[in-house]
Amino acid sequence: MANEDLEPSGLESDSPGQGLEGLRVASLESRRADEMRNLIERFGGTAIVAPSMQELPLDENTAAIDFAHQVLTGQVNLAVFLTGVGFEHLMAVVDRNVNRQRFLDNLSDIDTVARGPKPAVAMKKFGITPTYRVPEPNTWRELLELVDREQLIRSNQQVALLEYGKPNPSLVAGLEARGAHVQQVPIYRWTLPDDVEPLKQLARDVLAGRIDVLLVTSAQQIEHFLAVGSGRYSGSGNDAGADLEHLKRMLKRVVIASIGPTTSEALRERGLPVDLESSPPKMGAMLKSLAAQAQRLCDKKRRIHQLMSGDAENTMAPTPQDEPWYDSPFMRACRREPTDVTPIWLMRQAGRYMQEYREVRAKTTFLELCKNPELCSEVMCTAVERLGVDAAIIFSDLLPILEPMGFQLEFAHGEGPVIHNPVRTLADVDRVLELESMDALQFVADTVRCTRRDMQPNIPVIGFAGAPFTLASYAIEGGASRNYLHTKTLMYRDPGAWNELMERLSRAVIIYLNAQVRAGAQAVQLFDSWAGCLHPDDYRRYVLPHVKSIVQSVEGAPVINFATGNPSLLPLLAEADPAVVGVDWRIRLDTAWDIVGPEYGVQGNLDPIALMADLDELRLRAGDVLTQAGNRPGHIFNLGHGILPQTDVNQAIALVDMVHEMSSR
Repeated sequence: MANEDLEPSGLESDSPGQGLEGLRVASLESRRADEMRNLIERFGGTAIVAPSMQELPLDENTAAIDFAHQVLTGQVNLAVFLTGVGFEHLMAVVDRNVNRQRFLDNLSDIDTVARGPKPAVAMKKFGITPTYRVPEPNTWRELLELVDREQLIRSNQQVALLEYGKPNPSLVAGLEARGAHVQQVPIYRWTLPDDVEPLKQLARDVLAGRIDVLLVTSAQQIEHFLAVGSGRYSGSGNDAGADLEHLKRMLKRVVIASIGPTTSEALRERGLPVDLESSPPKMGAMLKSLAAQAQRLCDKKRRIHQLMSGDAENTMAPTPQDEPWYDSPFMRACRREPTDVTPIWLMRQAGRYMQEYREVRAKTTFLELCKNPELCSEVMCTAVERLGVDAAIIFSDLLPILEPMGFQLEFAHGEGPVIHNPVRTLADVDRVLELESMDALQFVADTVRCTRRDMQPNIPVIGFAGAPFTLASYAIEGGASRNYLHTKTLMYRDPGAWNELMERLSRAVIIYLNAQVRAGAQAVQLFDSWAGCLHPDDYRRYVLPHVKSIVQSVEGAPVINFATGNPSLLPLLAEADPAVVGVDWRIRLDTAWDIVGPEYGVQGNLDPIALMADLDELRLRAGDVLTQAGNRPGHIFNLGHGILPQTDVNQAIALVDMVHEMSSR
């Protein structure tokens, strides 16, 4: 269903008050534009109403005529009416083609379902009382629950579905799965209003940052607004995709209020956050709830935008080029500039394979270590000094970012990380908190500062974060997984919930990485440790837009985009437009670089198990990687994943020496 029910009682309010004062509140309402304007103004807001759609009856509605005749001849077992406007249009068709009273008498003899108050009110005007009414919030899910509860469908029953402006494939599939033969009866179609200038002006206002709140009362409204606002509706030949993405990015700075679950789902499927959802799904309730929360929500949006864009207080000035690390081999490679030697660092270079780390780790838990900036700096500086690598990556973990978002994280002995309250449904996703500040993660920024302070000045410091798919997988599975059953089920079954979770995680990662850059990180790496389980088409649809938004939003530092497990994802990793693409060992480096393209640096890609080989074999394998790189500017030597705990530290030291010796130019 695209429209939520907006019965007249929904416009009532006890005492509006002035909760929207000083705010410019936009609405896309059409049929009830004047009522919406009055509501906004009664609550103290400045109303900007841009009608976004009109409902036109179908000119030659043979499906509706056929339905009327089938009711007269007793061929329909169950009739489902989705909208009040649709029922009124149906009766206009009936009046032109069959005897009205006979039709109504026959309709009274069969089971009928009204999706909500509006179709029930429309039916009552013609003397028909629906047999069943779908409970709030009146979505297709509640409709199917009603069908199951009342056992309304038996095998091969004829069910007529009186639709609204466009079909609902999920509802049709659900009815058919229960044994129904579904007859879809379109009644009217949605189209743009005759005058689209108000929509264009609203888009200009959004792009200029002049809108504080957007009210959306149907799914089709946002579709039309995005089409008009990006120029897609006109077929002008402009780069509408780029305009659309820019419009959506600016909309994310606006507080978006939705009338109910169906509209919220449509917003999330289009990559737009829902900041407030009305319950019950009525305009009066929506405005009353908004008035109570609008100022707080607007302040929250401003804080998040500042953190994501780096405009918050204490933002560091642009990095001076005369810093000792600026012309280091690692930083030059990130910029694809020639170097005297191929830079090398190793993922998980401070870890259990190193005795010094084990001694520190024996005194504390892993999570406590991650939250102790001085100890984190100590173990990383020790590792860099022992190995002789060309860059340091802060000592931390992928998952602490989830704690301030409401996840109960534990590093269980012998089990690894465990999330005790995983998300599995849209309701779970709605409970995930927005990361509004770095207060709860200040230890990570402090780790960057301490590491930068203690590290040799010519050694760059790398910050990092888990990529949103890997974070989402942990959050959904509750821990490690072999087949990602719960993750992919949510992704495929409820794209709106999936997108909302990925959006919240992506915004958190942007805040997290920019805070690390401001604290002194010279580069950052995104780790997508679990993305290898995805088909490239799924990665493109469900993951790439979010990774791209992160890469585009990191300010003042090159980004290394790394995913392991599936070389087919390499072109998509490059499509996110990082400075460097990380490559695991499952593909030759030269092949990978050809796929990625010469405009990107490449990091990798020795198999970590090669460190178990004897020195001659290790040298041969390291030499192969360097040969495949061919002295091209932009190569950073690394393993294809982290050092294994069983590795002899002397092997790692030998590898670093070999790479420096063989690549010296």
